[in-house]
Amino acid sequence: MRLPFPFILAFACLLCASPARSASADLPLSTVFKGQPQFDQLLLSASQWKTLPIGERTAAIGLALCGTPYKSHTLEIHDRIEAPSTNLAGLDCWTFFESALAFARMLGEPQGNWTPQTMLRHIELDRYRSGQCDGTYLSRLHYLEEWFSDNHQRGLVEDLTRKLGGIKVSHTANEMTINWKSYRYLKADPSLRQGIRTMEQRVSDAPMYHIPKEAVPKIESKLRSGDIIGITTHDPGGIGTSHVGLAYRTEDGVLHFMHASSPRNYGKVVLDSRLSDYLNRYRTDAGILVARPLK
Repeated sequence: MRLPFPFILAFACLLCASPARSASADLPLSTVFKGQPQFDQLLLSASQWKTLPIGERTAAIGLALCGTPYKSHTLEIHDRIEAPSTNLAGLDCWTFFESALAFARMLGEPQGNWTPQTMLRHIELDRYRSGQCDGTYLSRLHYLEEWFSDNHQRGLVEDLTRKLGGIKVSHTANEMTINWKSYRYLKADPSLRQGIRTMEQRVSDAPMYHIPKEAVPKIESKLRSGDIIGITTHDPGGIGTSHVGLAYRTEDGVLHFMHASSPRNYGKVVLDSRLSDYLNRYRTDAGILVARPLK
């Protein structure tokens, strides 16, 4: 799961690739991109963000998204066709961090490329296995632990979990197979379910590491604004991933957890408490994964 650090050249080549996609070509922009007013509002501050390092840039955009309502199932845009998409008017925990990251990466391109299409291209780059959406649901990275591994291998992020003292844990990925009725694509197309089971078995077989929450206070000083923080929980099969957000260090030096909080809590994107305090708030939280965005 953890391979030698990839060459940045691979990332540069992906960015230079053509943004054309057969999958999204079948769906109108109005379907795959929602939240144009929010996009335009972010662009007003783009010139002051574009010179920041990628992590700080991502964190600044995340902070600008605070207050955005929590909205689930925004990726379920069709019964059959899978395509890169975003909805800046409503975010869940996963779409929050990836939207902030995609917008930040977009600002690394010439200003003429600051468009919804470019943002969607960057979303495709990290949301889909090997950076490509082939139009099928199975090309998406559905589990955070696989996202960390896949994006690390391709040089998009550096998975710091083991370097920061992560320990190996047992885990089982089977939530999608068990709860397939909760997923629009799996309900509409039963033929996908075997592929999902195969994917989950592959994720379950891969080694997984996490930093136990009791060890987090000791490593908070090593985290930076914009680091991607995956939250692990105690599951019947061991340790699983259940939530994700961004690290944000305030001027007083405190490392906070910034995330899209579900309706049963805040119901919006918030800059929450100190990361270690957040973890101690929930008995089921077990620890964290850490990935650092690269340029």
